[in-house]
Amino acid sequence: MDLYDIMRTTFSAREFSDEPISNSTIFKILDNSRFAPSGGNRQGWHVIIIRDIKAKKALADLAVPAAKRYAAQIFAGENPWNTVESTVVDPETIENILPPNILTKTYINSPAVLVVCVDLKLVASVDQYLERIGIVSGASIYPFVWNILLAARYEGYGGTITTLPISQEPKVQALLNIPNDFAVCAILPLGKPAKRLTKLNRKPVSSFATLEKWDGEPLTDKSD
Repeated sequence: MDLYDIMRTTFSAREFSDEPISNSTIFKILDNSRFAPSGGNRQGWHVIIIRDIKAKKALADLAVPAAKRYAAQIFAGENPWNTVESTVVDPETIENILPPNILTKTYINSPAVLVVCVDLKLVASVDQYLERIGIVSGASIYPFVWNILLAARYEGYGGTITTLPISQEPKVQALLNIPNDFAVCAILPLGKPAKRLTKLNRKPVSSFATLEKWDGEPLTDKSD
């Protein structure tokens, strides 16, 4: 399969068939994904492969509070969980809303769940003193995470990056015996997609890329 085809067809799979994914396949996926870049080539990642149904149900339960807030903010016309605009949704409204099943059941219904962690002692958080949420640390882990999904697509499987249970990270750490100096970065349900998308909807390059400055000329295929 052509690289660009993989990049254009790796979609967020949350529903899976009953077909299993073997440990040997997961090994092959990780064996190729490990060539992702990381800060200082320190490769601070650790992956936990979960098949136990009790653990998967526990992750689904831990996703519920964040899923409720997500749904409530969407209903209120907000961009959920962003750190710039404060939510107007009150805690009672969040508590009383039903979380969308697709945001929680995906852990239970997937053949395997990969929990990706990173050693916080090995990431360069160069934005830690800025007056905004930290982002730069992700450069040392998310290329690896995305490689996992690209490799899964190549092997005929699929998954998606989920994060809702991480809002309760101490409980995730306790559930899986994760050391306190490791951050949980992504939780990937993985398996054979129940249906496959072959055409994804994305904004054109000219809508987000500009030359020289933020308000510069939009980049197009004729910009040369």
